[in-house]
Amino acid sequence: MRTIMRRALTPLAVILLAACGGEEKAAGDATAETQPSDRTLAATLQNADGYGALGAAVRNAGLTSVLDGVGPYTVFAPADAAFTAAGTGDFTDPSLRAQSAALLRAHIVPGALTRRDIAAAIERDADGSVQMRSMANTLLTFTRDGEAITVASESGARARLTGAENVATNGVLQPVDALLVRPDAS
Repeated sequence: MRTIMRRALTPLAVILLAACGGEEKAAGDATAETQPSDRTLAATLQNADGYGALGAAVRNAGLTSVLDGVGPYTVFAPADAAFTAAGTGDFTDPSLRAQSAALLRAHIVPGALTRRDIAAAIERDADGSVQMRSMANTLLTFTRDGEAITVASESGARARLTGAENVATNGVLQPVDALLVRPDAS
């Protein structure tokens, strides 16, 4: 019962931790203080090199206004190479609008979570893992693999947080090196 309660409260604790913005630096956390941008998530994504496929999925799904809205959200943003490696379709195709929306929901969690927040939550958990629900209502599990933070979905897809995070006015764009859904699920 105690384990169930801890698992149920962990996503809330992570979101509250993000809101607190603690000053301590988590062990192995390579991110320094990330300076917030004056752009929204949608504008940040539009101007980020190497994220054209994700940007196309956002536009095709009609979710640009959501990522321009209040938020906050954390978008685990797969780079173009991740889409190529997964062999996904062309997300500019209007017939793939529903698939684009499903893919995006699987990569977004509520709240603005920096790497520092995620790393601190992992360090505080006795099992060394933290779980969060995506907007697709799937469970994402965050762990450490050496110095890297990894995220795994219920489908078995696994990615590493890579590159520099972008803190926007309405959330955080967290680059990942793979899709968090299997290609047939997108």
